[in-house]
Amino acid sequence: MTASSMDLQILRAFVLAAREGNVSRAAEKLHLTQPAVSLQLKRLAEETGLVLFTRTPHGLALTADGAALLPQAERVLAAVGDLQQAARNLQVTVRGALRIGTILDPEFTRLGVFLRELVEAAPQIETELRHGMSGSVLAQVLRGELDVGFHLDPDDEPDTAAPAPLAVRTLTRFSYRVVAPAGWGPQVLGRDWKALAALPWLATPPESAHHRLLERVFGPLGLAPRRVALVDQEASMLDLLKSGVGLSLVRDSIAIRESQAHGLVLADRVRLDCALRFVSLAARRDEPVIASAWNALARAWT
Repeated sequence: MTASSMDLQILRAFVLAAREGNVSRAAEKLHLTQPAVSLQLKRLAEETGLVLFTRTPHGLALTADGAALLPQAERVLAAVGDLQQAARNLQVTVRGALRIGTILDPEFTRLGVFLRELVEAAPQIETELRHGMSGSVLAQVLRGELDVGFHLDPDDEPDTAAPAPLAVRTLTRFSYRVVAPAGWGPQVLGRDWKALAALPWLATPPESAHHRLLERVFGPLGLAPRRVALVDQEASMLDLLKSGVGLSLVRDSIAIRESQAHGLVLADRVRLDCALRFVSLAARRDEPVIASAWNALARAWT
């Protein structure tokens, strides 16, 4: 008997007949007729050259040879079952590339936790991180150049107010504070937006959340802050603040920390509320790779 000549259905018939001790019950579980199962058992006996069963008043009983062969047959069927399950798992495994737009620092966006959850749930996904400013990340998601991304919006804009093509989830809300160099208390404390606009400011590119937030304040007032430097990195902005160059918006947690550590001055009459959001194209929300990202994000922010 060769390995290729062994029909798995014959092995199943043998194993079930041995377990049930009855051809009729084995046939019922295999959804076959009793003669068909009897024929399969006969074929197995012929191919092995062994007597596998003896008939008793109560049904079938394994011979010594049959009892010795049974564990081998069970192992073959188990191995085939494992192979089939592995194939099914591969069919449903999510795989592909995920382009993620990141902003700010990884701790604030919980980027590490998000990626850990994603890798654990979908290890076949390859991630590509592209760091940028909030506006540029949003634009790349809308153009299909990024699959998902983090984005900052004024907090008075609900998720439903996002551009129609987007799926949006708000992750956290926070405030931006106006921060001035140490010693600028007299120019800043008790001052409104109009008074603050007359002071020197650290400007940011149009793609930044800072720029968009300040435009919403100064534009309706017809004001144009005096901009003394253009900065696109938070670290550089903090250095220029500490050096006394000008005012800037700083996230509240960082503003309080730097105020305590370096004496920076926080304007006490103004602040701007903001929201950190996660976005993708709504039309692609249920694509397996992108859906995996949304699921991982939900776990990271639970």
